[in-house]
Amino acid sequence: MDKTIKTVRGNPLAAEPLGRLLIKFAIPSVLSMLVDALYNIVDQIFIGRGVGYLGIAATTVTFPFVTILLSIATLLGIGGSVYTSMNLGAGKEAEAEKTLGTVFTLSVAIGILFTVICLTFLKPLALAFGATKGAQGSLSYVLDYAPIILLGAPFSMAAIAPSSMARACGSPILAMGCFLVGAVINLVLDPIYIFVFNWGVKGAAIATVTSQIMSAVILLVYFLKKGHIRLRRKNICPTLPICGQIFAFGLPSCMIQVAAAILQIELNKAVVSCEMAGVGSEAALSSLGIVLRISSVVVSICVGIALGMQPIIGFNKGAGFEHRVKETYKKAVGAATVVSVIGWLICELFPAEILQIFGMNEPASMAFGIKCMRIFLSGLVFAGFQMVSAQYYLAAGQAVKAMLLSILRPLLLMVPLIHIFSGIWGMDGILYAGPTADILTALIAAGLVGYDSRKKRKGV
Repeated sequence: MDKTIKTVRGNPLAAEPLGRLLIKFAIPSVLSMLVDALYNIVDQIFIGRGVGYLGIAATTVTFPFVTILLSIATLLGIGGSVYTSMNLGAGKEAEAEKTLGTVFTLSVAIGILFTVICLTFLKPLALAFGATKGAQGSLSYVLDYAPIILLGAPFSMAAIAPSSMARACGSPILAMGCFLVGAVINLVLDPIYIFVFNWGVKGAAIATVTSQIMSAVILLVYFLKKGHIRLRRKNICPTLPICGQIFAFGLPSCMIQVAAAILQIELNKAVVSCEMAGVGSEAALSSLGIVLRISSVVVSICVGIALGMQPIIGFNKGAGFEHRVKETYKKAVGAATVVSVIGWLICELFPAEILQIFGMNEPASMAFGIKCMRIFLSGLVFAGFQMVSAQYYLAAGQAVKAMLLSILRPLLLMVPLIHIFSGIWGMDGILYAGPTADILTALIAAGLVGYDSRKKRKGV
């Protein structure tokens, strides 16, 4: 027992100044998340310039597939990392290694199953996600792009989930590095495959999958040879108790992605169904897809800060250092809010310049894109507070509250608001549903955090 206490107190997570510690963990996490967002951004830029708006519309339709896959990877990665952080904080390294083995095995197995199911029902799923038939429809582009992305699902899973485990084990730079290598590969291959080989959206998909394979290989080698905890053959068979812990801690973060997938599907369907003078449904879908990718950059930075906060809070919660938990949360909220405000200002001040990067020049589409960016993203200032608060409750082991905040904005508020507002105001209603949901979510989150803070001060 004395040895365990000594180990805990000697750990940097329990001893280092919180500001320095948050920077140490947040910067690699932010870069990892940012690199992940840039995968999509780079594809959108090259596809927009090399294929056109129908290519971007196709990637927008395909995005729910990617988001659903990401939700599963998040379930395993975040759930496993939270449980691992708590075990390491309690000095239980053997249990942490068993968790690592379970995460790796489930990642590959579920990735293969996901590929088989989605490829079997690809066409009806694509139509359900907003693809349209005909010469000016996006379906043919989706059927070129999505199968390749889906074939890479096992490698994507084997890169995303274990990267969270690397952060929990005190190796945030490794988590960043594996995705940085992948991003560079994607950046190099995209223009070659799209413009030189003239492979269009297929080339973009091949570049993405190739980069994911390299990221997965880097993580596999690390955990086999150099990790603080190792991937061992005896631990690769999942056990029900560990699976239960992973699912319990990972479900709130998973629900964020599930809700995002549902939201994307409903947005796609609503945009396609709305008539708008001068802008076709596919062009409108393309504009919305670009705006969502731009917002994902800001959101990714905020999520990265929240993920950098997670092992600090998880460890100190497990060790009983409540004062460090509280201060870490405050610092993370402050940092994420600054990022959100800066991101919002850039989108408000330079929308045309941003859209032109993606090859958008047609006047009607440009006008709609600018309007979409300024209205739909006007609530972006609240993104940091929302993300950090949800991750705080997760890291603190309060799964129900974490899940509530995770699904509140995209699922419980945004989806119904899209249908209500679009029924009244058409396309404008879809755009105004975004900031309305953002404001309501921020108010509810602030109320919940404030209520819990008052309870702690009163010792309830």
